[in-house]
Parts: sequence; C-alpha cells; structure tokens
Amino acid sequence: PVDWSLERLLAKHASHPANPDVANAFFRAGKIESWGRGIDLIRDSCLTLGYPAPRFDYDGTGLWVVFPFAADASGTTLETTLETTQETTPETTQDTAQRILAWLRAEPHLSRRELALRLVGLSEDGVKYHLNKLRHAGRIRHIGPAKGGRWEVLK
Repeated sequence: PVDWSLERLLAKHASHPANPDVANAFFRAGKIESWGRGIDLIRDSCLTLGYPAPRFDYDGTGLWVVFPFAADASGTTLETTLETTQETTPETTQDTAQRILAWLRAEPHLSRRELALRLVGLSEDGVKYHLNKLRHAGRIRHIGPAKGGRWEVLK
C-alpha cells in the first residue's frame, strides 16, 4: 500500500491481496500457501541456501528486492556453484531425508504439499520421492487415511 513504510512491510502485519480473485486462483492452483508470507519465504530461502538475506527497498512507488549474489560480492560464480552441487549431491539427498524426518517428528500431520513449502527448493514430487525412499527403508510409515492421517518416524 502507498501509505506503508518499509519497516511496516517487513514487520508482522495483516495481509490483504490487492486482487483477491487472482490471489484465490493462485491459492487454488497450489502456487501460494497463504497471503502474507512472501517476504519471510524469500528471506528464509536465501538463508537456507547459504546466501545473504536480500535487501528490500521501498519508496512508495514500488518495492525492490536486491539479491547480493554477484560474483564480486561473494566470490562464488555459477560455474563454482554447479561443480559444488555435482560433488555434494549424495550428501544433499541424505540431508533432505534428515530434514524430512525432523519435520515429521515435529509435525506428524504434515502433507506432501506442506512439507514442500517447508523444504525450500524441493517440489511436491521431490517430497514424494523422499517419502517413498524413507518408507521402503523402514524409516517411516503413514497411519490413517491419506487425508487426515499422520506420519510415524520409526527409526
């Protein structure tokens, strides 16, 4: 809103979509979980991936999000990032499984969609893949109906 300050925007506040019809369409399509969490999700995603938190600039006419990912600021290039990713993929898979287990211990009623929202960078299909691997390995089981059931972490 035009009369808001950056401090108010970054603080906890009630959120009302500018166009409720568009927001509802995105919500029903599963593209957004709820309104009012975008800035927190952007910040948390950056920090989870090991990048600095973005800077938000607001002057009453628009909001800018500045991501300080330039090679000269961090010393990391795309080439280096790709090499690192390729070298650490098996470790990342194990880390993802551990993160899923931690979430299921804390919140056994989480759905695949809710897990995907908490595990930044992992799609619902990715969550399904990891859940199936954990289930076949005897690490978890699902109790109750598909909707409304809960997960049990076995070991």
